Amino acid sequence: MSKEEGPVTLAEFEELVLLAVLRSEGEAYGAPLQRDLAERAKRSVSVSTVYVTLIRLEDKGFLTSRKGHPTAERGGKAKRLFEATPDGVEALRATRALRDRMWDGVELPDPARER
Repeated sequence: MSKEEGPVTLAEFEELVLLAVLRSEGEAYGAPLQRDLAERAKRSVSVSTVYVTLIRLEDKGFLTSRKGHPTAERGGKAKRLFEATPDGVEALRATRALRDRMWDGVELPDPARER
């Protein structure tokens, strides 16, 4: 039995991180992404969890990274800035399309009526 492969989709946290990267417009790095995830997704995660996911997405070809300018507040160290690739954007589109197809025809019960 052969398994039909469709477009590459993202795991939930990968999707959230990639969306946060896109929202940051080329200035994406750990701490601001962590704050965005806490604020928008109500997810409390460590910076290391964010970086592990960023590196995994880069390994998959969904992100690229570059060194920013060194800053005094970072002890002269440069930030590693991440940007989405066209493949990353396509993976987001495919993930959204899959979620939309799965939601199609689903009517959730009204919680007020269940009481």
